[in-house]
Amino acid sequence: MCSPRRVLEMFLFCALAASVGCASDRAPAEAAKVAERVLRHAIIIDTHADTPQMMLDKGYDLGQPDSPYMVSIPKMRQGHLDAEFFSIWVDTSWPKDDLIHRALDLIGVVHEQAERHADTLGIATTADDIVRLHRQGKIAVLMGVEGGHIIQDDLRALDAYYRLGVRYMTLTHTANTDWADSSGDKPKWNGLTDFGRQVVERMNRLGMMVDISHVSDKTFYDALAVTKAPLIASHSSCRALCDVPRDMDDDMIRALARNGGVIDINFYSAFLKPGWEEDHRKFSLRVDADEAAAKKQYANDPKKLAEEISNIHERYQSQSPDPSYTVIADHIDHVVKVAGVDHVGLGSDFDGIVSAPKGMEDASKLPDLVRELARRGYSEEELTKILGGNLLRVMRQVENVARASGSHQ
Repeated sequence: MCSPRRVLEMFLFCALAASVGCASDRAPAEAAKVAERVLRHAIIIDTHADTPQMMLDKGYDLGQPDSPYMVSIPKMRQGHLDAEFFSIWVDTSWPKDDLIHRALDLIGVVHEQAERHADTLGIATTADDIVRLHRQGKIAVLMGVEGGHIIQDDLRALDAYYRLGVRYMTLTHTANTDWADSSGDKPKWNGLTDFGRQVVERMNRLGMMVDISHVSDKTFYDALAVTKAPLIASHSSCRALCDVPRDMDDDMIRALARNGGVIDINFYSAFLKPGWEEDHRKFSLRVDADEAAAKKQYANDPKKLAEEISNIHERYQSQSPDPSYTVIADHIDHVVKVAGVDHVGLGSDFDGIVSAPKGMEDASKLPDLVRELARRGYSEEELTKILGGNLLRVMRQVENVARASGSHQ
């Protein structure tokens, strides 16, 4: 018989495990039942996909049934994806005086897709819009500007983007802006400049979420010090599990949680698995060498060459260094343990990454992630939060801050 002290220890351990979403693993059959119930009612929100580039530059239609891309209407339907934030991204090398024009073109093509598929898609600009569209059986289409350079150092651009439906902006991309340091560049401003602080304040007043993916650690903490609303990391993962500058360390995750914010886990293999980039480089070199040899051997036999290239890809498929999709659940687990279940979500980076984990190649695969999380013991309430409820909460808080400021439009 256990002593009273031992019983108390066991009780406290179980309570702690439950509080961080780490209950005992479920049997696969029971996990499948939990997942199916969640998939029927939860609103699944992905906070980052780069598909607008393909829409604008390649004439891609989201309704294409045989889409080669990660996001399409059929794939979103199959994956139970209810809301997608499409990235309005312009390369940092783009001519500076044309950044806004390019962004407007991208915003325009997102609206065009929503209008073309109005029976399936709907533009959402508030949390309530997402809920309403979900009840109507439609997919909510939202937008986020990726990179503060795209405002061309003009606060009026923020107002214009907001009126056109943009509901978050990533403060930097891979290079420093004229007012904020990026995680992908050498520090220049020691975080945010005075103008950078004005950007955060203006976003708060508008009701636009401040996104700190891509920023330097100092910029993150500066944004935290300025903001009156919760922040988001629209597509970042955990540095404790994969030590790259684009991921967030535990102190940052805890600070984000104290602010009420959410880190939306990025699906890029390089941000999930340590050493992936070097392993992938070596793997690619081996594949390229075999393909070059095949092209030389079968230069005069196109049919045989195509067959051999296919064989090479099939042979190497099992050797790919890409991790299993379950590593996404590992990163979710880590955030829950560090900061609680109220501060994590999904930020796939679909169509903006060169490698997704095996089993999570596109939006249609999301139910498998839900089943994996259910297998790990998360409750239906916790799963509903992770899949989109946390992001909806942040959106509402950001909207409330804007209304309180008296300048919400």
